[in-house]
Amino acid sequence: MDERVREHARTLVEWSARIKEGDDVVVRVGPDAHELAVAVAEALGERGANVVTTYADAEVTRAYLHGHDGDFAEDPAHELALYENADAVLSLGGGRNTTETADVPAEKRQAHSRAHAGVREARMETKWVSTEHPTRSLAQQAGMSAEAYRDFVYDAVFRDWEALAAKQAKVKERLDDASEVRLVSGDGTDLTMSVEGRVAVNSAASVAYDSHNLPSGEVFTAPYATEGEVVFDVPMTIHGRRVRDVRLEFADGEVVDHAAAQGEDAITEVLETDAGARRLGELGIGMNRGIDRVTDNILFDEKMGDTVHLALGRAYASNFPEGRAEEANESAVHVDLITDVSEDSRIEVDGEVVQEDGAFWFEDRFDG
Repeated sequence: MDERVREHARTLVEWSARIKEGDDVVVRVGPDAHELAVAVAEALGERGANVVTTYADAEVTRAYLHGHDGDFAEDPAHELALYENADAVLSLGGGRNTTETADVPAEKRQAHSRAHAGVREARMETKWVSTEHPTRSLAQQAGMSAEAYRDFVYDAVFRDWEALAAKQAKVKERLDDASEVRLVSGDGTDLTMSVEGRVAVNSAASVAYDSHNLPSGEVFTAPYATEGEVVFDVPMTIHGRRVRDVRLEFADGEVVDHAAAQGEDAITEVLETDAGARRLGELGIGMNRGIDRVTDNILFDEKMGDTVHLALGRAYASNFPEGRAEEANESAVHVDLITDVSEDSRIEVDGEVVQEDGAFWFEDRFDG
């Protein structure tokens, strides 16, 4: 086994999920993440945790959804109990076909997602962390050789997370004190969002920071009262369909018009999921410069330095003060869209430029 697999597992168990002796842990294993699952199981055993593994395969999911009549039971008790009784859920991505569910009818996928809202919320109440094993299918999707992709993944995962957390804290503090954020780009983007009363998350790849992805490297909050237009120029895959150059227009906090150069039907499907899908659940600012290229994998792409992502749908409770989580936008979906802000772009906070062409106000190359 590549020693980096074991280091990945240790980082996940010790830094990210902060597993303690006696923790009840569910490990969701993708079909080609076997090596990482073995290393994670070893690390969990050394911590004295209790482990249950489940098989998370898109081909199995596709077969189930195609076979079902679409009248899904709401929050099946056996599945709900698994997560309600778990202290942590570790998801090890690593499938064989990144577009396996592309031919599942939209209405069936939406119905299944809505029916599992309670299961999803129970999982998110745990110390959940998602990561990816560098598989050949992901390398192919990224347009890279398997060896080059492995190097890329581990460069993104093995960061000095404490140092990055300290840097990101500056952006978090600025957003916590802010009332309004404006995003402007030369492609026609001019979007304003209120963030007053929200709590920004310093996402440094650990549940100790309310961060649930490995790798991570972003600061995110929950915007509202969104107005204006935004163009997302980073291509991506949504529900197995390629999406490129998405344009969204907002009024009174909701999407009122949308278009895309490719994959517009995928965006329409997302927006039609439920009422909350037309509102933003997240504004995220990517700050992990160990991720230096687009790989068509949202776990990595949204954390890339010099990018901003906005998510349609569900907001995270961690972005709200204690006792106000009920204000979070509710939806069965949380779909991120990404825009490159490395050129001809700026982010303003309460009228002051805090990032221009990818450079923050506290960096030497900032000219604002």
